[in-house]
Amino acid sequence: MRSQEARGVVTLTLNRPQAFNALSEAMLAALQRELDATDNDESVRVIVLGAEGKAFCAGHDLKEMRATPSLDYYQRLFAQCSKMMLTMQHLPVPVIARVQGIATAAGCQLVAMCDLAVASRTARFAVKIRALLLGAGGGGFA
Repeated sequence: MRSQEARGVVTLTLNRPQAFNALSEAMLAALQRELDATDNDESVRVIVLGAEGKAFCAGHDLKEMRATPSLDYYQRLFAQCSKMMLTMQHLPVPVIARVQGIATAAGCQLVAMCDLAVASRTARFAVKIRALLLGAGGGGFA
């Protein structure tokens, strides 16, 4: 997930192209670890957030979410995601999203939390919230 150049450029790469780089619990935890590590590394001057495959990030991993359909699980997952995104926003160095393909839902939010986004001609952005995907009472949607 992480590479670093001698000039202080850290590249974090979302690498679940078969799942359109959906934000699984494991990916959120890995991003949190990497962001925490860069927060304490004075050699880091900028972070570039990129992705492998056709999509930048399809948002939360709905297969994972459907496997544990409970309000408690959703609250923990969204808290984990919020913590990671707030960590990214409060870093002392700029974070640049390098977007190719689709960024949707939480993937679009991930881009929005960066200081700057550079989008390829194939980049697309979408936000669509559907309570139906989470089930009744699943996400606090009214």
